[in-house]
Amino acid sequence: MATGKTLIAYATKGGVTEDAASLIAEILSNKYNLEVDIVNLGKTARPDLEQYRNVIVGSGVRMQRVYRKALKFLGNNFENKKVAIFLSSAEAGDPKSHDQAILKYIMRNLAKLPNVRPVAAEAFGGRIRFFGKTIADTRNMEKVKALAEDLGKKLD
Repeated sequence: MATGKTLIAYATKGGVTEDAASLIAEILSNKYNLEVDIVNLGKTARPDLEQYRNVIVGSGVRMQRVYRKALKFLGNNFENKKVAIFLSSAEAGDPKSHDQAILKYIMRNLAKLPNVRPVAAEAFGGRIRFFGKTIADTRNMEKVKALAEDLGKKLD
């Protein structure tokens, strides 16, 4: 049975999604007094969902694909849980392609998951590295904070 706890489960490769997950957790915990656990799906692919009322799923995007671990996790049964989704993508950080990134990476994947009905879905900027050198960085932590504030009002 869910106890009101919140799980933030994320998949990352370059650390941008992890940074966003940590900031969201900090705001939900400190400002909204929610008990939050953070799980890296690369290390714990199947966290026990029984104890959580709220589940936030985050993923990065590479080669125009949402990370498989996050998509697989979204296949879980989230009945009676409030779910939110976020992703980090350099494409989403560009105001000209932000809405297209949400459509391409979130909405199209949600169409394949009819049992997942998120209370919020957002995409933030990301970072592209090539041979260890950053060639694009569109991160926007203010958007991450705004999502956390929105979730703080929607989750219990």
